[in-house]
Amino acid sequence: MTMLNETHDPALRSWVASAHVAGADFPIQNLPFASFRRQGSAEPFRGGVAIGDQIVDLAAVARAGVFTGEAGEAAAAGAQAQLNALMAMGPSAWRALRLALSRALREGAAGQAALQACLVPQAQAEYGVPARIGDYTDFYTSVHHATNIGRLFRPDNPLMPNYKWIPIGYHGRASSIGVSGQAFHRPVGQTLPPGATQPSFGPCRRLDIELELGIFIGTGNALGEPVSMAQAEDHVFGICLLNDWSARDIQAWEYQPLGPFLAKNFATTISPWVVTLEALAPYRVAFERPADDPPPLPYLDSQANRQGGAFDIQLQVGLQTPAMREAGQGDASICRTSYRHAYWTVAQMVAHHTVNGCNLQPGDLFGSGTLSGPSLDQAGALIELTAGGKHPLSLPNGETRTFLEDGDAVVLRGWCEKAGAARIGFGECRGTVLPARR
Repeated sequence: MTMLNETHDPALRSWVASAHVAGADFPIQNLPFASFRRQGSAEPFRGGVAIGDQIVDLAAVARAGVFTGEAGEAAAAGAQAQLNALMAMGPSAWRALRLALSRALREGAAGQAALQACLVPQAQAEYGVPARIGDYTDFYTSVHHATNIGRLFRPDNPLMPNYKWIPIGYHGRASSIGVSGQAFHRPVGQTLPPGATQPSFGPCRRLDIELELGIFIGTGNALGEPVSMAQAEDHVFGICLLNDWSARDIQAWEYQPLGPFLAKNFATTISPWVVTLEALAPYRVAFERPADDPPPLPYLDSQANRQGGAFDIQLQVGLQTPAMREAGQGDASICRTSYRHAYWTVAQMVAHHTVNGCNLQPGDLFGSGTLSGPSLDQAGALIELTAGGKHPLSLPNGETRTFLEDGDAVVLRGWCEKAGAARIGFGECRGTVLPARR
């Protein structure tokens, strides 16, 4: 588990002035990673690190030999088109590069001139998916979401009996994961309309969002070798925002007995910036459950996890309709919650995924599952916010929504903030619904 060190000092200031703007996502205490290139160019994608409104180009850093030793080797690995090679190097290399960047970006740093030549404005950048994602696993870590959804279908027994004992998950499709800015066509498939005796085929009518976090695996484990709770976080490179779009009507017909298929495989959108667990260290909180809930089985338990295995990451969902966009209006907030409400931690997801010897690989991605809070205004999906479509949401311009309509854009935001620590942001995760293909 990452401890606080000099990189977390809230008094640190950077010679990049935009890193100090109030509410900025990327101060010197953050330094998240992405894959980028200049917009409209034929340049290769390469790794970059955010500082204020700039990107430290790791390919330029490597060419110039700005860093030496382990930090230099990590910068060279991060200079590749995607971050898998850097992810595979492990926590020692990640920490070395982050410390070298922190020291070189501080006010008065001797390396300012060399690093300044390696900056690219974020306004000039376009982003790729941060890693080659070999496998994608979607978990179900919010007990509040599981209860809300269960209550819609099983009012007297909303929560399945296994939920409080085991981190529920399923394997999803990695090829349709896209980066923020993704626009996708409304999915089509089979549905069973109310009262019908046979299914029909056509566009989804109950298109939904799922407010999640994405967890990128760093170092992998050998086939047959489980990862213990004590080791689990050493295998995690960082966290991003994730919207796992969901076709609820398609899912309702197809999910038994094997779970979602076409309802989930058409698109998943992630934010470009991956925030390291080290950057999140000031925002660790105790992992707590109600006293009358069963304790985790031993392989899912550790003192470190109990003391600080959860993270207080603030999360928000914004919705912008075509009418709002045409009127020059931004997105309207429809949900605000925190990751601290999750029922299972990052370490528990890794430990459970590997307990039977499953081999994770650098760049594999976990979805946290929809992160709903304890009250309905903190629900991370429209199916919860609208009680299955019975109570439409009212938007500031007078429009209403039960589920997403064509042209709607959804924006996820995440950040950590408290007195005595620097604000750590995740940027945005934006996706737009296009009409179904004809």
